[in-house]
Amino acid sequence: MLSKKSKYAIKALITLAKRSKTSQLMRIAEISKAEKIPQKFLETILLDLKNHGILGSKLGINGGYFLLKPADQIFLTDVIRFTNGPIALIPCASLNFYEKCDDCEDEVNCGIRKVMLDVRKTSLAILSNTSISDIISKEKRLMNAKNKVNKSTK
Repeated sequence: MLSKKSKYAIKALITLAKRSKTSQLMRIAEISKAEKIPQKFLETILLDLKNHGILGSKLGINGGYFLLKPADQIFLTDVIRFTNGPIALIPCASLNFYEKCDDCEDEVNCGIRKVMLDVRKTSLAILSNTSISDIISKEKRLMNAKNKVNKSTK
């Protein structure tokens, strides 16, 4: 399951990406209000993203946060790993956070592990090829489709 921390990080990055086209910095309070994210929690999330080289910040009266990378170069796998940890649902199926399961006697022949490896592989295929920019594009297409439906029903 996607943690709230990861979901909020993605939402904050989307908001910053939309704003970055105007080259304006965003304050934590603005992002918090726009995305309905608790401000204290958001502070921690943005600091994590800054420490991982996704965001930059500027102090002072005209300060705030900004993207260090273009939105089309920020992929969901990175955001999730930075904020949530492994993509895999169990430790023995993880690429970057592998741990042997305590209760597993035969990892090679474990059916649960095999299914979870397949889930991880499929998830990675989607998440590693989906950027913040892709999500923004999907949202625009969904809104356009919704507007077309609303116009045709009037």
